[in-house]
Amino acid sequence: MAKELNFKKELIGNFGYPVWENPTEAMVEAAFAHHGMKFRYITTEVPAENLKAAFEGVKAMGYKGFNCTLPHKVAIIEYLDGLGESASIMEAVNCVVERDGRYIGENTDGKGFLESLLGITNPKGKKVIILGAGGAARAVSVELALAGAKSMIVVNRTEERGAHLVRLLDERTPVEVSFILWKGLYEVPWDADIVINCTNLGLYPNVDQRVPVSVQSLKKGMVVCDLIPNPPLTSFLKEAAAQGCTTLDGLGMLVNQGKIGIKYWSGVDVDTGVMRKKLEELFG
Repeated sequence: MAKELNFKKELIGNFGYPVWENPTEAMVEAAFAHHGMKFRYITTEVPAENLKAAFEGVKAMGYKGFNCTLPHKVAIIEYLDGLGESASIMEAVNCVVERDGRYIGENTDGKGFLESLLGITNPKGKKVIILGAGGAARAVSVELALAGAKSMIVVNRTEERGAHLVRLLDERTPVEVSFILWKGLYEVPWDADIVINCTNLGLYPNVDQRVPVSVQSLKKGMVVCDLIPNPPLTSFLKEAAAQGCTTLDGLGMLVNQGKIGIKYWSGVDVDTGVMRKKLEELFG
């Protein structure tokens, strides 16, 4: 008996500039293959001046959605039909989802980190130290504030960017927040519960770069996190583990933001173990 074969594949995009070896593409495609999903994830180079035209093409071809990388996370907003809560607060989008013909901007970076963190501790009622004030710090701090973190200290080397993030959190979320200008070695307060490195210090190939934090101020019982996925075990995490801290690497955030994106696009809860294994193969 003949069986009709359906070759239709749903398309997911990743708008990046420029194209590089994309670990997100590798892990998402691994999940699609593992679950037998008729989806494809395609990395596409989109120069800034072509963003609008690329988005019109996505709509014409019926994409279920796409990820947005720099420099498009803010610029894409004017073309969308709406924003999710986190993306609206952050004013940045990394994931676009087609819902009933409308394209809605979400931000899964912070959500991915939160889901990873919940495997170790619940941030509700906790005191959090945010090291850095860039896009990653914004995504993570907003999600932790919405999840009920009691207080935050933003530590950054430039006052303008740090103060901007503090204003955003103060005006749009319920968290108590303050700013400290990062000079020399930062002494983590003794009563901190969660410390998160949101900078790129230690990212491959600059693996010997140190995060300027006093190692002695990291105490047993603290949860110390690094958003860097490559290498997963950074020098900062090694130092924290030696002090008796519980540590969390950046692979969990990357895997879970991928999982959340796939759920948005397809409705399928995929196996994160498959995606993490693929990333571990890529990063050694």
